[in-house]
Amino acid sequence: MKPIVAIVGRPNVGKSRFFNYIVGQRISIVEDTPGVTRDRVYADATWRDKEFTLIDTGGIEEKTDDVISSGMREQAQIAIDLADVIIFMTDIKQGLTSADKEISIMLKKSKKPVIVVCNKSDNIGETPVEIYEFYNLGLGEPFPVSSTNALGIGDVLDEIYNKLPEKKENEENEDIIKIAIIGKPNAGKSSLLNKILGEPRAIVSDVAGTTRDAIDSEFQNEHGKYIFIDTAGIRKKSKVNESIEKFSIMRTLLAIERADVAIVMIDAKDGVTDQDAKILGEAHEAGKGIIIAVNKWDEIEKETGTLEKYKKEVYNKLSYASYAPVIFISAKTGQRVNNLFEMINNVASQNALRISTSVVNEVINEAISVVQPPSDKGKRLKILYGTQASTKPPTFVIFVNDKNLFHFSYQRYLINCFRDNFGLEGTPVRLIIKEKGLK
Repeated sequence: MKPIVAIVGRPNVGKSRFFNYIVGQRISIVEDTPGVTRDRVYADATWRDKEFTLIDTGGIEEKTDDVISSGMREQAQIAIDLADVIIFMTDIKQGLTSADKEISIMLKKSKKPVIVVCNKSDNIGETPVEIYEFYNLGLGEPFPVSSTNALGIGDVLDEIYNKLPEKKENEENEDIIKIAIIGKPNAGKSSLLNKILGEPRAIVSDVAGTTRDAIDSEFQNEHGKYIFIDTAGIRKKSKVNESIEKFSIMRTLLAIERADVAIVMIDAKDGVTDQDAKILGEAHEAGKGIIIAVNKWDEIEKETGTLEKYKKEVYNKLSYASYAPVIFISAKTGQRVNNLFEMINNVASQNALRISTSVVNEVINEAISVVQPPSDKGKRLKILYGTQASTKPPTFVIFVNDKNLFHFSYQRYLINCFRDNFGLEGTPVRLIIKEKGLK
């Protein structure tokens, strides 16, 4: 897992602008994923070959006469608990406020490394005299920056680099598969975890949203070694009123990022909802192996063909994830729960599959011979060659004469050809299109 750097502070001090500057623009992937939010509160960043996950926590707002209300304390505390390093963003133009002092007390109690950043220091030259009052926070030397003008940010990144924890040698164990159990509240995520572990590690309740935290549980059986990450359910945005729920969503998204495989829990009684599509879309966009687990199957009245009919309905509503296997389970009775492990192993291996360049090009040439590439105004797309760039998910770079001619429909056709030849069950497949001679 990459170390986490959280940006905390009052509203309107420039946290989001600072976040956006460091993260930059993420490469957009040509993929039709309905309902997936593009508003990220976290993103991966790299500085001097060290990778970390940066979290923008939003503003710690004052809602009561108190300097920091109980709700704000909870909101800030979750970010503090998650982080390995904390950036405490302040506003040099407003000066040191009572809210800044209250936040600093919370940060001191955390005993986490803290970097005080005084934003809106817009003048180039000598250190602004206003910065000296921020030494009173007792959190070390404050760094003057201007997120708007990109001044001083390199110094902050260097300090982040110095404070990031060293990577443990045993942190990345290739033999252990990490699984995030995700889904809307009350879909049975904690019940499934408890059935697998054989003991009540997570609280099981009929009250939606009981599980606030992401819980890691190590497990080993005859199928292999696993770490299960049980998560708080993602609610519909219209129901996310509490600030703490917003951070539960963030925890879930971070759990997806950490995982190799995501088990998406669907409530059989509810069927596939828009919220289910959104949750699965997050795992799809993150490039994780995906298993769709239809839970509470024991509570459904069945007749001949019920299972196949239900599976067809699942794929109709989740058409962009038709590669994901579907399993019908009961976390309550244990029905088919043991079958999950073989499925998890297969999906994880498919997500990490590497294919030689020669074989990739054999499939591309065969695909071209069966269906000719599209043309426009007399100019035809030429696929020169392809190679696999990375795994998790399998990502292929395709070199062409003109990117604009490589229509989405032909990209989808090529991906399907890869699936027909290589399997790739349970994993997204990505294409990066490059014109020959361009970097």
